[in-house]
Amino acid sequence: MNKKQSKTSVSLVLGSGGARGLSHIGIIKWLVENDYEIKSISGCSVGALIGGIYAAGKLPEFEKWIREIDKVEIFSLLDLAWKANGLVQGDKIINTLVKLIGDQQIEDLPLSFTAVAADIENEKEVWINSGSLFAAIRASISLPLFFTPVHRKGVLLIDGGVLNPVPIAPTFSDHNQLTIAVNLGGAVTKRKPVIELKTQVKADSGIHNKIKSFINSFNVKESITTSQDWGAYDIANQAFDAMQSTIARQKLAAYPADVVIEIPRNACGTLEFERGDEMIQLGYESARQCFKELA
Repeated sequence: MNKKQSKTSVSLVLGSGGARGLSHIGIIKWLVENDYEIKSISGCSVGALIGGIYAAGKLPEFEKWIREIDKVEIFSLLDLAWKANGLVQGDKIINTLVKLIGDQQIEDLPLSFTAVAADIENEKEVWINSGSLFAAIRASISLPLFFTPVHRKGVLLIDGGVLNPVPIAPTFSDHNQLTIAVNLGGAVTKRKPVIELKTQVKADSGIHNKIKSFINSFNVKESITTSQDWGAYDIANQAFDAMQSTIARQKLAAYPADVVIEIPRNACGTLEFERGDEMIQLGYESARQCFKELA
């Protein structure tokens, strides 16, 4: 019996939502394991980050690193700028990821990729589908008040989620069998999802030590702030999440995808990237459950 089956071609739309976006990793893993071939990715903010890393063929390396990172290391990556237009410069995060993954030109990627940012002055989306992959990602992740904006071709760019947290439009010209959208602004659950995790021993790996050493090589004085110091930004982020959730519902109603996978917007905090294990498994289980219900 011929076990070879044709794969279902997919346009994948990855939404914005901070650390909840680590669930994109689990969703991608489930799709690949179940014979869905991702041929196009459109993403904004963390969706552009995870989608771009997958398109570059480096998702396993990133997943290994993010599963091992802790809260102290996350804060050590924040090169505080204390500027009027943003708290964090963002160069340290991008340089660390380039060291881990390597930069590529978007045109050279094996699949179609678009990072979506927002031109706030002219109130329009900017689709970045050429040039440096990580320059595009940096523009797309420019969360207002948190990251400083990016100047690109004479335009000031911020997080694409401000205008379109689930950017389906860049996939309209695709000729794939399915458009799958991931909305990280799903309905709030009465209590945060509890994911049963397998016990893992997180011994320092070679790649973890390599990146740790690279982070420490920056001649930047680190400042670990208290939770109270971040209180104002937490409130701003909650307001931003609520805004994005509303916009996402409107966009998905106007331009429905074939499949929508929803992650509750209270699944984890914007900066809780140390919860990688939990979020990755949440994404995997959410994809499995969504397709089970469709079937």
